[in-house]
Amino acid sequence: MFLSLTYSFTFFFTLILTSLPSHVATFTPPATKISITSHHIQSLSNAQKGTKIAGISQFKRYLHRFGYLQNNNSSIFSDEFDVVLESALVRYQGNLGLQVTGKLDTNTVSQMTTPRCGDPDTNTTPHDHNHHHNHVHNVHSSKNFVFFPGKPRWSRPMPMTLTYAFSRENMIHSLSMKEIREAFQRAFLRWASVIPVSFVEVGDFEVAELKIGFYNGEHGDGEPFDGVLGVLAHSFSPEIGRLHLDAAETWAVDFQATASEAAVDLESVATHEIGHLLGLSHSSVKEAVMYPSLRPRDKRANLNIDDIKGVQSLYGSNPNFRSEWSLESDMSANQGSKFLKPLRVEYEEFVEEKGDSWIGLQVARMCGMLILIIIVNRIINDLNEWNADFHIGKDGCEEMVISLV
Repeated sequence: MFLSLTYSFTFFFTLILTSLPSHVATFTPPATKISITSHHIQSLSNAQKGTKIAGISQFKRYLHRFGYLQNNNSSIFSDEFDVVLESALVRYQGNLGLQVTGKLDTNTVSQMTTPRCGDPDTNTTPHDHNHHHNHVHNVHSSKNFVFFPGKPRWSRPMPMTLTYAFSRENMIHSLSMKEIREAFQRAFLRWASVIPVSFVEVGDFEVAELKIGFYNGEHGDGEPFDGVLGVLAHSFSPEIGRLHLDAAETWAVDFQATASEAAVDLESVATHEIGHLLGLSHSSVKEAVMYPSLRPRDKRANLNIDDIKGVQSLYGSNPNFRSEWSLESDMSANQGSKFLKPLRVEYEEFVEEKGDSWIGLQVARMCGMLILIIIVNRIINDLNEWNADFHIGKDGCEEMVISLV
């Protein structure tokens, strides 16, 4: 992807606030685009502690934005490959399911240039509470799924009903309202199928518990969007209920209807952000809906075992939920249909516990049974090729004559 070509990748970096003696706030200009050549990537991958390479500071700002560098001191954002950067890379690679090298290798740079959710992955600096931020500070993990600090959830009687509404003033026009509503209906239904929570759309945006809108750039919450790709959306943990999507993206509900290489699947992002609204943070499982990044023209909207375990640990299981099934929607937006696809959650967990040796033994047994069935079937077929006749012999006794048919 990075060989021989130059790409401009959009990053979303936080504005760094510094208090001066005069109490005047100044901001470090966000580095929103990075030009990377194959030669530059090679030099980055070979960087060792103590070396200086132009552009490393932008990677540091990226890691700071998503919770891997805690110090707000601008001096840490140098082009030096230091122990602070190495430590942050190790944590980033571990959280994103990458090979842990502590270096800016090709896979890591590729991951960092992939469009993603704007919510941090792990420890981050406190948000401005004047903007009602309360999502990630210190995440609490169980296996791969992760909760927000304090394990927040919506506190309503069970079975629970949450209302949602769309901001009519903050909407896009590249998709019809019908297409947007149906994409979110499918996304909400995925979560409702596994937990005792129903989601109902209402017309009044102000009274809705979950508020959905598309916004450009700075939109009042201190986390401005960065334009095409980069950060796709961000959400807030219970019980804030705000879901913001970047209006500059090329949102799609059917990739066959758009030729844009920058098209982003709305249903996949909606399903991910609803997970945040329910209290889930990012997962390190690449197949999980709650994995933080999504490449253009990719679709990942089906709940993974990790997603199901995480949300059910917060709300319990839907009494109508069968653990061997997972909700999947049709890829065609024109049909807009929904169907169920076998997932066999319990079986996969059982196999995971048993390990490869157990799987090998079962395969050997199945092969043995198959061979036995083939042998028995061959014997039966051979017997069917012989014919037995009975008649009275010369001595008056009954004789059996066997002949090949």
